[in-house]
Amino acid sequence: MASQMHFGEDDFLNCRFAVSPLWETQDAVRTLRRPDRHGYHVPWLRRIRDAAASLDLAPLWLLMPRRGHSPDWLGAPPIGPAATFEEEIAAVRAADPEAARADTARSLACTPGALDSEQGRAWLADPVRMVRELADAVEVAWRVLVEPEWPRLRALLEADVAFHSRRLAEVGLGTLLPELDARLSWDGRTLTLPGGVYERRLGGRGLVLMPSVFCWPDVITGFDPPWQPTLVYPARGVGGLWAEPGARTPEALVRLLGRNRAAVLAALDDPASTTALAHRLDLAPSSVSSHLTVLRESGLLTSRRYGHQVLYERTPLGMALASGG
Repeated sequence: MASQMHFGEDDFLNCRFAVSPLWETQDAVRTLRRPDRHGYHVPWLRRIRDAAASLDLAPLWLLMPRRGHSPDWLGAPPIGPAATFEEEIAAVRAADPEAARADTARSLACTPGALDSEQGRAWLADPVRMVRELADAVEVAWRVLVEPEWPRLRALLEADVAFHSRRLAEVGLGTLLPELDARLSWDGRTLTLPGGVYERRLGGRGLVLMPSVFCWPDVITGFDPPWQPTLVYPARGVGGLWAEPGARTPEALVRLLGRNRAAVLAALDDPASTTALAHRLDLAPSSVSSHLTVLRESGLLTSRRYGHQVLYERTPLGMALASGG
């Protein structure tokens, strides 16, 4: 079995990258129940252990079968390239109750006994209340599990988009798609992911390409009309996401540049903004900005605008210094 997405001429013109805090919230909740996803996220799991224990996540878990359908309306493809959580959760709250009811029933059917459970029957009997309760549950999960870490997560996700956007310009879509994950294959018209059951002719709607922190090690395809087809893949650099700055700053670099400036340079494994670096390194944004200016003027960094942010990345000389080369 395999998931396949078949491209027509217009689909090549309608592919886009996006980042979704709503999706990361859903997958953070899913990751709590998936030990096979814990490998890279142990520091985060330790940090949120007590807070997570205070949440009632059972309603959300009921709609997250290990294999099968999760409701599209509750975690729809992002409405823009950099939508905020507030914008995305507003769209969830505005879901059509009857459409949400049908989508939820399909998901409940993937878990034995869920359709006949007390919770399942209550949702299907009152879909207006269901939409409100599930949107509330997702919003609480966002506030507790993801929002405190969002600057760090967003920086990694936006760095992935920046990297793959450059690759798209360099090599084209056909070469880029298999590079997103080794399990993906491309024959010029069809993108194939082994092991899935999703098949769709994109029909001119194109494809949303969405990096994710918490989906690792999975690659996820899906979304039925009216949603735009989406491919969710593990973001580059997730293995070092939770590493503490001091653990990756060479001591020789500290002696050369000073501890904080060396930490800024070492933290730029992927492009990042001043705000993201300040959050990651627990430094004042003004201090990080000063260090970035010096490093850039010394030829160790370059900067470029991405949306509303300026992203910094290492030059070849900066890479050599950071790696001890």
